Amino acid sequence: MKSGVSICFMNFFCFFTRCIPFALGFLLATTVPVQAQTPGPTTETTAGSTTSAVVFIYHRFGEDSLPLTNIRVSQFEAHLAELSSGGYHVLPVPEILSALQEGRALPERTVGITIDDGFYSVYTEAFPRLREAGFPFTVFIATDSVDSGSENFMNWDQVRELATHGVTIGAHTASHLYMVNVSTSGNREEIARSNVRFREELGFIPELFAYPFGESGQRVSALVKDAGYEAAFGQHSGAIYSGSDFFNLPRFAMNEKYGGIGRFRLVANALSLPVSDQLPTDMVLATGNPLVGFTVDEKIQRLDRLACFSSAGSKTTVENLGGRRIEVRFAEQLPLGRSRLNCTLPGPDGRWRWLGIMFLRRPPPEIDE
Repeated sequence: MKSGVSICFMNFFCFFTRCIPFALGFLLATTVPVQAQTPGPTTETTAGSTTSAVVFIYHRFGEDSLPLTNIRVSQFEAHLAELSSGGYHVLPVPEILSALQEGRALPERTVGITIDDGFYSVYTEAFPRLREAGFPFTVFIATDSVDSGSENFMNWDQVRELATHGVTIGAHTASHLYMVNVSTSGNREEIARSNVRFREELGFIPELFAYPFGESGQRVSALVKDAGYEAAFGQHSGAIYSGSDFFNLPRFAMNEKYGGIGRFRLVANALSLPVSDQLPTDMVLATGNPLVGFTVDEKIQRLDRLACFSSAGSKTTVENLGGRRIEVRFAEQLPLGRSRLNCTLPGPDGRWRWLGIMFLRRPPPEIDE
């Protein structure tokens, strides 16, 4: 895979009209609790290499006035110290994805680092620390933000400097729009406009993509795949594995409130919860009462300890329909907007298996396909 970086354009007006909903969605990604029990005995093992990995998403560094999308520098340094402790393998995200897509084993506790939006603090705070630690990372950039000349974002010289030092540059559209609300032709124009700027300024078009606000759905993800990207990331929790949907990949979000070292260590050690036949097939919902179901891989044990939590606060009921088929029911309708379901299961070696699903409930958009 080629290197690639991406930045998002958000000015003062955007902060109130767009960024507050975005920040709330980001916060919801971090607040779902893990089962209040200790993983019990299991014959599962994770020794040696594996076919799953954890990917983190950050946004701002040391911008303490914006805690919902910011990580304090002291917290970030604690994360890097943990990753440097010897128990993890921090690899370039393209390398992780290539291994998983090709069925090659990864080292135990493989971790990838991504950053969305290309804020200036990426250059001043994150880049020097990641470079000193020797950790590769990916930055997803919406090109309008770089072109804006805003002091809140990196400029093209700084983006080029990152790319020169091996940072992967990924695409994030041109204007950081809500892709679900835009026509197919409008989204294609956005991607084409972004590609033109990347080629003009960096000499290449990124191969990885991240959906603004983590929102996609079947129509948008098919468009992104058709545009030639090799994979795309959302903003829901979970570990990625060889059977993941590579155009809706999960990432664990970090911010001030939920960036403590205890939570970081917990999710850095997360394992995938491999499932198939997942419902609903589209994250974009026309109902607040979706039928949620999935079939758990036959290698996974102790399904009686599976628990699911809704970010919307609704109580959930988990039912095993027999065999390995699971259904999850909500006590109340999901609200309009973004919400998430996180399902966790005790795994081997005191670690947790984790499956995250994002929902986007909104009135059917009037779009011209």
